[in-house]
Amino acid sequence: MRPTALAAALMLALGPCLALTVAAKSPHQARKVGADTSVQAQLAARDRQIAALQAAVADLQAKVADLQQRDTAQTAINATQTDVNTSTRQQVASLQATAKKTDKLEKLVDDTSVSGRVYMDLSDIAQTRNGLRTAASGYGLDIKRGYLTVSHRFDDIWSATLTTDFNYVALDGQTQLFIKNLYVQGKFSDAFVFRAGEIPMAWTPYVEGYYGYRYVENTLTDRAKVANTADWGVSANGTLAGGRVDYAAAVVNGGSFKNPTRSSGMDFEGRLAFSPAAGFGIAIGGYSGTLGKDTATTSAIHTATRGDVMVAWARGNNRIGVEYFTAGNWNTVLNPLRDRASGWSAWGSYGFTPKWSVFTRVDRTDPSKDLAPTLRDRYFNFGLQWDARKDIKLALVYKHDDLRDAVNEQITREFGIFGDIAF
Repeated sequence: MRPTALAAALMLALGPCLALTVAAKSPHQARKVGADTSVQAQLAARDRQIAALQAAVADLQAKVADLQQRDTAQTAINATQTDVNTSTRQQVASLQATAKKTDKLEKLVDDTSVSGRVYMDLSDIAQTRNGLRTAASGYGLDIKRGYLTVSHRFDDIWSATLTTDFNYVALDGQTQLFIKNLYVQGKFSDAFVFRAGEIPMAWTPYVEGYYGYRYVENTLTDRAKVANTADWGVSANGTLAGGRVDYAAAVVNGGSFKNPTRSSGMDFEGRLAFSPAAGFGIAIGGYSGTLGKDTATTSAIHTATRGDVMVAWARGNNRIGVEYFTAGNWNTVLNPLRDRASGWSAWGSYGFTPKWSVFTRVDRTDPSKDLAPTLRDRYFNFGLQWDARKDIKLALVYKHDDLRDAVNEQITREFGIFGDIAF
């Protein structure tokens, strides 16, 4: 029962007693009893009882008022507690939502990697054609390659990679940004890795790993322009026999990574490598196709082919290797005339301290054995490399290229500082 109802019930119960007491104290009854001492004593006793009852009523009223105050306070406390509980639930829900977003962001960061690489040089070029200096001569700073790579891992098997690149185009005098690699990858095991999209090719990137000085000069087949470093298509690669056997095979459009146009067929490039010891690689490779030139409106006359061999060893800054290629009809797919090309490259480096090393390379190439049999290219470089830190390499380099045939001669000399900056 609530405090106000209890007080009302008590007042109703005590009301008749108070009324009788008041009636007993009326003047008429007092005269009737006269000086009867026993009646006076009774009245006095009754007065004391009334006073006691009045005091009890007053005390009860005070307790009732206190109970009312407590009830009001408890009601307020309950209301406040309800508000607190509601606010707490809302805060908990908000924190849980924030935690989910944070977990998603953390997972995205953990599963995504961003890296970059820049090849630059500050050099002096002296180029002459038949004894006369050309416009390519002079001093300058050149950023030859600028890669930015973003890779995201969806799970233990699937991932995606995007690599952007840029270069300078002399025809329009502008630097162009383009996509070098863009592919999805499924790594089902070390023995089978599947890629689809704009993929790295099977041969040139493999040789670059052994050569180690891509920032100074392209490898042989890339420099001779008889190979692409990337193209649009699908590939499979992997390692077998505990890493001793390495293979790669790609079916591609054939027009290189800058030209994803369709043709009447697709080209093939493959590589098979054997590693008898740590850091030692023996590889053979080949290419066959029409380089994306056999279309619905233009028929290819010849099939471009290339055969490759590489034997190399690399451990840190100590490297030695040789690469050889032979190509057929690479530049005459649409030409009735046949042509062949071949060349070899040998390189070596020696790290005489953990941070300093010397290196050299020699190339010999016959670009057109049938159509221009006197044309030949003789190239060499040498330099001193300083590993400023793990991701920064600087080299003082001299390069010499002699391209000539029976009539013309072009000699290019370059001396300067070359850099490889990775992040």
